[in-house]
Amino acid sequence: MFFMKLMNAGGPVMWVILVCSVLALFIFLTKVFQFHRDEISVRELLRGLFNVLQRNGIVEALTLCDNTPGPVAKLLSAGILAHQRGDANIRAAIDDAALEELPKLERHISLLSTLSTILPLLGLLGTVLGMLSAFEAIQASEYFSVSAIGTPLARALLTTAAGLTVAIPCHIGCNYLIDRVESITLDMEKAALELTGFFERQNQMSEEEQQ
Repeated sequence: MFFMKLMNAGGPVMWVILVCSVLALFIFLTKVFQFHRDEISVRELLRGLFNVLQRNGIVEALTLCDNTPGPVAKLLSAGILAHQRGDANIRAAIDDAALEELPKLERHISLLSTLSTILPLLGLLGTVLGMLSAFEAIQASEYFSVSAIGTPLARALLTTAAGLTVAIPCHIGCNYLIDRVESITLDMEKAALELTGFFERQNQMSEEEQQ
């Protein structure tokens, strides 16, 4: 089998690169599925919440947040609960919820970034080991022979190529996930601002009616 021949020709470092590549692929697919599952229309969610809250439907608004996936809904739920309790600083409750949700978004992305960094180094390690084997073969042979150093040199080239082949898409995938986290974080910030602004307007209207 060509794959097994390639792995065996590359030496032990090739198997380490393979394990790292499988781990990187697993992390990337897991995060993509997480972001896809939590993807919502923030504008529609806010519109629905504001319509419900204008009718003082706190329970209905909380139910809508609970049935909506993603960190944005959890932040809005925390803000609504703070308003229901009569907290003076609703934004503080939203910020506390954000501190709980952001680590979930960023989880394992740093590991993927680390893998994209060390994979080329693993390839370089395989190259160095291959070159050392080639020098040992030259020293052990009385006459210089291309066939004697062919296998170590092939190992050196294979590990370098394998490390770069895996590291490049790994780095691209890591940047993609970071962009998704930044986009979701921006949605969280916009939703928090709109919710606090809504409650401020509601409080102002209530004060004017009382006067």
